[in-house]
Amino acid sequence: METAQISGQVSAWFDANAPQWAKDALLYLHEIWDEGAYGLTYGQIITIVGIILFSLIIRGLFARTFVRWITRLAAGTKTNLDDVLVRAISTPLKIVPVIIGVYISLKLVNVADDVEIYVNRIIQSVVTLAVFWTLSRAVNAFEYAFTSLRDTLSSAVVDWMIKALQIILVILGIGAVAEQWGIAIAPLIAGLGVFGIAVGLGAQDLFKNLISGMLILSEKRFVPGEWIHAEGVVEGTVEKINFRSTLVRRFDKSPVYVPNSALSDAPVTNFSRMTHRRIKWVVGVEYRTTVDQLKYIRDEIEAWLWNDDRFAKPPEAALFVRVDNFNASSIDYLIYTFTHTKDWGEWLAIKEEFAVAVMEIIERAGTGFAFPSQTLYMQQTDPPEIMAPPARSEGVERARAAIENASRRRGMGEADDEG
Repeated sequence: METAQISGQVSAWFDANAPQWAKDALLYLHEIWDEGAYGLTYGQIITIVGIILFSLIIRGLFARTFVRWITRLAAGTKTNLDDVLVRAISTPLKIVPVIIGVYISLKLVNVADDVEIYVNRIIQSVVTLAVFWTLSRAVNAFEYAFTSLRDTLSSAVVDWMIKALQIILVILGIGAVAEQWGIAIAPLIAGLGVFGIAVGLGAQDLFKNLISGMLILSEKRFVPGEWIHAEGVVEGTVEKINFRSTLVRRFDKSPVYVPNSALSDAPVTNFSRMTHRRIKWVVGVEYRTTVDQLKYIRDEIEAWLWNDDRFAKPPEAALFVRVDNFNASSIDYLIYTFTHTKDWGEWLAIKEEFAVAVMEIIERAGTGFAFPSQTLYMQQTDPPEIMAPPARSEGVERARAAIENASRRRGMGEADDEG
C-alpha cells in the first residue's frame, strides 16, 4: 500500500508540476512500452532480454565461485577421481544460471498458451541435453576406476569402451529429447535398421576396419607407444588406434593413417616386445692368416663377449664365434650374439665398442681384414717342382674300412632305390 501511495503521489506531482514536453515524452514512452511484436510488448521483450543478460553475468560469477569452490573441495581429498569428475562437469554446470534465467523470464511475462508450450519444451530439451552432456563428460573421470582393467586388457580397449559409452549417452539424450517433442523412437529405430542394412552393404570397408580394430585390440598385437613394422605397409611408432584406422608415426616424424584391416591381415613385427637385440656379423680375414692366428682371433673375440655383462650368455641367448666360410677372397668368421639392452641408441653404442675391440684383436693377431682381390699366376718356363704328398693318416684308413663295411652290409639282399 505504501508503495502504491508513493507512486500515486509521484504521479500527481508530475502531472501538476512537469512541463508539457516532459508529459508528452512520458506518454510516448508508455505507448512504446505497451506496443510489441510476436505477441509480446516491448516492455516484456526488454524484461526478458534484461533477465537473460543478467543470467549471463551470473553465469560468469557462478563459474568463478561455485565451480572453483567445488574444485578446491575436491582437491582436498586423497583420490584423483573427484578432481577429474569436477573438471569434467564444470563446463555443463555453467549453463545452469542461463536455464534458470530463461525460466524466470517466462514466468514474469504473460505469453500465449501455445507459445508457452513450445518454450517449456525447449527448456526441458536444454535441461535434458545438459544432463546427458554432463554424464558423457563424467565418463572420462572413470578411467581412474579402470586401472586394473587397463592392466588386464589394454589402454586402447579401455579408451574404446569409454568412447562407446559416451556415444551411447549422447544417443540416449537425443532420444529423450525426441520423446519430449512427441517423436516416436521405436518406428524411427526400425526405419534406421532397414536403412542401416542398405548403408552396411555399401560400407563394408568401414565395418571391416571396425572389426579389424577390435581384433587388434583383443589380440594385443600392439598398443600405443610400440614400434611395429608391417611388411609393405608401414614402419614406425603406434600413436593411436581409432575405430577405422591406426595412427602410426614414422621415424621421419610424418604421420601415417593405416586402415585397421591392413594391419590385421598383414604380418606385423613388434620390435618393442623383443627380449634382446641381435648382432650378426660376417668378418673376413686374409687367406695368409695361419691356423694359430685364426684360433687366437676366435678365442679373444669369444672371451671379450663372455666377459662383458652387456651381452646375453647361453642358455639365455645364443653366442657363437666360429670360422664359418672360405670365401672368394677371405676366411670368414660368423659372430652371432645378443645384447641385454633393447634401446636402439644404447645398442648402437655397444656395437660400436665391440667393432673397435674386434679390429684391435685382429691387429694384435698380426693379420688383417680381407677385401675383394684377385691373384694372377704367370706361366713359368721351368716345370714346377713336383711335391710328393705326405703319407695317409690313420684316420683315412679307418674311414676306408668303415666305407667298405657299410658297402658289405648294403649288399646283403638290399636293392638300390634307383634299381
